[in-house]
Amino acid sequence: MNYFASIDQGTTSSRFIVFDESGNIVAKHQKEFTQYLPNNVSVEHDPEEIWESVESCINEVLKRLNKDEIKSLGITNQRETTIAWSKSSGKSLHNAIVWQDTRTQEICDELVNNSNLRDAVKSTGLPISTYFSLSKIIWMIRNVEAVQDALKNDDVCFGTVDSWLIYKLTNQFLTDVSNASRTLMFDIHKMEWNETILNTLNIPKSCLPEVRPSLSVFGECSGSLEGIPIAAVLGDQQASLFGQNCTEKGNVKNTYGTGCFALTNTGNEIVTSDNGLLSTVAYQYGDREPVYALEGSVAIAGAAVQWLRDNLNIISSSEEVESLALNVQDNGDVYFVPAFSGLFSPHWDPSARGVLVGLSRFSDKNHISRAVLESVAYQSYELLESMESDLGMELTELKVDGGMVSNNLLMQFQADILDKVLTAQPIAEITAFGSAVASYICINNYELNEMDKFFKRNKSWTPDMDEEIRAGYLSKWNIAIEKAKNWL
Repeated sequence: MNYFASIDQGTTSSRFIVFDESGNIVAKHQKEFTQYLPNNVSVEHDPEEIWESVESCINEVLKRLNKDEIKSLGITNQRETTIAWSKSSGKSLHNAIVWQDTRTQEICDELVNNSNLRDAVKSTGLPISTYFSLSKIIWMIRNVEAVQDALKNDDVCFGTVDSWLIYKLTNQFLTDVSNASRTLMFDIHKMEWNETILNTLNIPKSCLPEVRPSLSVFGECSGSLEGIPIAAVLGDQQASLFGQNCTEKGNVKNTYGTGCFALTNTGNEIVTSDNGLLSTVAYQYGDREPVYALEGSVAIAGAAVQWLRDNLNIISSSEEVESLALNVQDNGDVYFVPAFSGLFSPHWDPSARGVLVGLSRFSDKNHISRAVLESVAYQSYELLESMESDLGMELTELKVDGGMVSNNLLMQFQADILDKVLTAQPIAEITAFGSAVASYICINNYELNEMDKFFKRNKSWTPDMDEEIRAGYLSKWNIAIEKAKNWL
């Protein structure tokens, strides 16, 4: 039996999953790791703990199957999270600075005001934001003594999580185009590091990984996976796009996890957004032309449900939120904007803060729970509306995945607010599947239409809301958004 596998390294846990040639899961293991929150703007991970969690997952799965049956490995990872480590020792020099971290806002303000960078930054397809890797690297260079010492000896590697894992598995310093395109240092037109950005900010190119196509051989693993080729590397949202079989222009998916991430395939064309979306690399297969995407990001989706659980104690488990929300027929005019760390696409307002509006004596925890769920759908609506405007076309179907897809109330409300059909695959592990099947296609030199045999619709949600009611909901949501932007 031939299997293909994925390391799925996420924001809160790591997983190792093995699939068979029919796309079925053969074995998997998951392990959570520690979230470090030094202050109200910082989010960190221990890179060594990330690696240990990945190793643990691999070793647990290999207790249940023969390693020799695994023919290829794909890697998918939390993007933008940035790690510095020593080239000579392979040890991390500081905790990873996570994509959610906003400590670098002042650095971003500096970058915005640096006239020497304006044209160069445009080549990346990204706005200047704490979200991306560049400001995190600058912060470490300025503030971490171990990084400063290593820089003097050309002994530092700056990389996203995929680079860290590839280094641990193969001792090579590599990344793929999808992850490179999330750093704010990569020219997505020329498909290379932008030397103007690096030189202006005194970041040595030797500290950055070599960039490879997403579907290509990155080397053979050592250790527990010895001899297995890494044949695909994709940032988690690009892996989800690939796993959803969104390989044609106009295909769109939305992942409902800690945040929400909507991507639309734009083919071999870079579409520049007029609506606050990001132009990014979706994937590249060998020496073929890269495929691009428009992306919209919502910072807080499932994390808002965790906030209900952990901060307000309204629920004791995330699963309870749907049953509470179903206790009421509607939101009772309660709206929640979860701008805990500002607003991402399409607003890009770092000063915005979370607001809960429309409360009355009638309001209770059921209305608040419903408002939290509905906030995910409203934010996703804004992303899809922006995509349609940028593309000049109507998107007919949204493919959905992620942990919140199991929430039927949310998915139906999303279909109603979008006025579009939503479809989900039977496999829940779509991100891991995307990177694993990409490695399978690459190692066998198959065409992308080989994906078709894996794709099955499992469930769909059809819009069923009166247009007047829909318009009323959206109007009040827009009022709530303005209050989040003008909370002071």
